[in-house]
Amino acid sequence: MSYLETIKAHLSEPEQLELLYRRAVADGQEEAFRAAVSAVYQEQPEEILVAAWHYRFVYTVAEKAAGWAVAWGWAILVAVLNGLVLWLISDTERLGPRLVDHTGKPDTFPYIPLIILVWAPISAVAVMLYLMLAGERRSWPRLVGVTGALAVVSAYALLLFEQSGPLVFQQQYLTLVTFHLPLMAWAGVGVYLLFRRRDAENRFAFLIKSLEVFIMAGLAVSAGGVFVGITFGLFDALGIELPKLVMRLLVAGGGGLIPVLATAIIYNPRAAPVEHAFDQGLSKLFAILMRLLLPLSLLVLGIYILFIPFNFREPFLNRDVLIIYNAMLFAVMALLLGATPVSTSDLSSGQQKWLRRGIIALAVLALLVSLYALAAIVYRTWIDRPTPNRLAFIGWNVVNTGILALLLYRQWRTEGTSWLRGVHKTFATGAMLYVLWAAVVILLTPWLFGLDRAAVATLPESVQRIVHYSAPPILLRCTASPHIYALEDGHKRWIKDIPTFEGYGYRWNQVRVIACSELRAIPDGPPIPPDAGPPPQP
Repeated sequence: MSYLETIKAHLSEPEQLELLYRRAVADGQEEAFRAAVSAVYQEQPEEILVAAWHYRFVYTVAEKAAGWAVAWGWAILVAVLNGLVLWLISDTERLGPRLVDHTGKPDTFPYIPLIILVWAPISAVAVMLYLMLAGERRSWPRLVGVTGALAVVSAYALLLFEQSGPLVFQQQYLTLVTFHLPLMAWAGVGVYLLFRRRDAENRFAFLIKSLEVFIMAGLAVSAGGVFVGITFGLFDALGIELPKLVMRLLVAGGGGLIPVLATAIIYNPRAAPVEHAFDQGLSKLFAILMRLLLPLSLLVLGIYILFIPFNFREPFLNRDVLIIYNAMLFAVMALLLGATPVSTSDLSSGQQKWLRRGIIALAVLALLVSLYALAAIVYRTWIDRPTPNRLAFIGWNVVNTGILALLLYRQWRTEGTSWLRGVHKTFATGAMLYVLWAAVVILLTPWLFGLDRAAVATLPESVQRIVHYSAPPILLRCTASPHIYALEDGHKRWIKDIPTFEGYGYRWNQVRVIACSELRAIPDGPPIPPDAGPPPQP
């Protein structure tokens, strides 16, 4: 019988649970027993005995975790190793995916340097290596598995970006990879740490510790940037030009130190995420700051929403405004996460009540903005065309909207002290949705927007050039004919008339003019609409 089943069978027998715990400790299964207690507590928080055991473990282990010391030897060694690897791949003029023209000739320089694309997976592997060396040495198979998965995803993106359609879509896909691959790398670290701790509390605690690591890394990047800037300035004042190799070592190599050292400073590799102390140091400062920002964010967002009716169509027409809306939504999600406590032990009942009200109010306002932004980007996609960027942002809007709606639903259904557990579950679920959508963007985009290259190769060279450099739809006509054709799957489809043209959402600035002989060389496809009759020849 598993610990989970045994604990459930003895919920009314304190002595049996104590004996079971002692046997688990003697057998080296204390972690498994704690995990089982946490799982039962998640299912039956009203059971007093289980709740007592749960908080016994939380506070006992937290006290032990508060006195841990950073394993500086391993941290420095792995950080230097990560810095050297990033330095070796930091040649921005030679290393990285190159876009090719319609003849297959690659560009002189990479579109995005390799280090920008893969720094996160490499650093994630270094972080996991440190966590293994300084923590649980027996977890090396897990490290190997996650490393292999990250390597496969990274190689997939680098090798298949050309499948994502015309040149403009390839550029969009590579840009999306630079933002989504770090999310996958972070998820890899999460899988490594939460492999046997998949309950909502540990997942939420991991999110909070991740935010703390990101903040620490941001502070280190700022300090490092100042140091590098001063260093370059001093040598420049002396008339000395540092070799590119040295400059890359300072920037890329120095930057490679930060992920590992930030993790080492914040995270105790010998403790589960929920076992860390969140009521002191940076954790407490961060939580206080987020809660202070909560009413200010409510005020700003409330005023902003009041002004939306006066500029209602702005995000529907202006891409930059829509980008700002989405950036604001991600900031609000981070604020909601950071303001949520891991436990309510350091908050009075009155503070909990007002904090909950603030979280709900901000979630309501953010949900309104999210729906507004989603409507705007769907509209822009409908009147123009789907693109990798638009697909990605539609997905992120849907995910954020779903998380906010789920948070509000769970708060509506819960009462009393269980409200916090509902928030934890929501963000734990939301993190999985974030990772899932990032995987969809990386893995499916090349196939959703790909070209039939065999069909394109049969077209005249000038048309091949248009297909390669232009986003669909491809509309063609020739100088001696008024007829317009849509190019699909290597065939030209005659568009019957102007109402049909406009009804299909085509725009006049999408029409390209080519030689009539080249247009005639393209085989005919079914007309638009299919019952339009025989297509005229240009």
